[in-house]
Amino acid sequence: MKQASPLLLIDLLKVFAAFVIILHHLASYGQIALDARAFLPGIMDWLFEYGSFAVQIFLVMAGYLATQSLTRFANEKFSSQKLLRVIINRYLRLFAPYVAALIFTIFCAWIARHWVNDEFVGEQETLGQFVAHLFFLQGILGLDSISAGAWYVAIDWQLYSVLAILLISFSSYQTLIWLLSIVAVSSLLYFNRSAQYESYFICFLGSYTLGMLAYLAKNYSDQKIRVLAKLLIVVIGVVIAVSSLQEAWGRNILAWFVALLLLLWGDASYPTLRQGGMNAKRVFLRAIAWASPRSYCAFLIHFAFILLANTIYIAWGLHAHASGSIAIGLMLMVVLCSVVAANYLYRWVEIPATKLKV
Repeated sequence: MKQASPLLLIDLLKVFAAFVIILHHLASYGQIALDARAFLPGIMDWLFEYGSFAVQIFLVMAGYLATQSLTRFANEKFSSQKLLRVIINRYLRLFAPYVAALIFTIFCAWIARHWVNDEFVGEQETLGQFVAHLFFLQGILGLDSISAGAWYVAIDWQLYSVLAILLISFSSYQTLIWLLSIVAVSSLLYFNRSAQYESYFICFLGSYTLGMLAYLAKNYSDQKIRVLAKLLIVVIGVVIAVSSLQEAWGRNILAWFVALLLLLWGDASYPTLRQGGMNAKRVFLRAIAWASPRSYCAFLIHFAFILLANTIYIAWGLHAHASGSIAIGLMLMVVLCSVVAANYLYRWVEIPATKLKV
């Protein structure tokens, strides 16, 4: 999801969501998480309980960026060959860093099994399980996930494929927007609240559609489509608010709020700073611009370092001290290692893999 011209809000959301997801997994898996929670119960309990909400940021933003790339086909004649090419190229775009991260995670899990007796490490991976991951079928086939982030990559490809089929096939976006909005409300109010649909795009289509509507409302060339998309964002917001009177569903509220942010500031560029020294604002913006394209790789690779950190914690006997400060220190090391590894995964695998196109 690289931008030809970097956009500040998009980059901020990508970096923030990836960072929160990493912290959520750190607060969820292994002996390190247990000892850190005893040391900082408030923060760790919050990350464990609500950190996964950051996935909604990814979903809404993914819908926004997918629509940005797919609307270029709006006025072109339908071609099944072109549609298939778009879907395959999206698969290839996700594939290379994903597979590299999976192989590294399998290696780290093999090391961890020698010392860590914990359910999150999982059983020895099978060839069938690995092949299912290669085709993003592990959830549909009911197989254990090799890595904590693998399920999201599969869902992202499902959602993009569905949106590509609809945006390239429909000649009337008006009809399509109404259809997707109705299905989105069903997703937000029903499918998203049932674990049995978590391996299928329908569970997350509501948040994805909000991102699509935000892009169309802000950037689409046809004014009628822009007005309709804005109207439907408001209507879906009202539906979410009314449904929250019975049961507040924080994920839906967050998804709508992110869509609203994208509608207002989704095309905001980085501010032009005066030439001079490296003040705090300049350092922060440069850090965000650097981290944003690497956020996907950090999301993919961090679980392997959680496995390694828990292995070190137990193999070296550090867990015997039940020290929260040591656990927090190892968490910080996981974050640092994830950032460094993401940089190399991005430079050595993701960038070269952009040449893999049909």
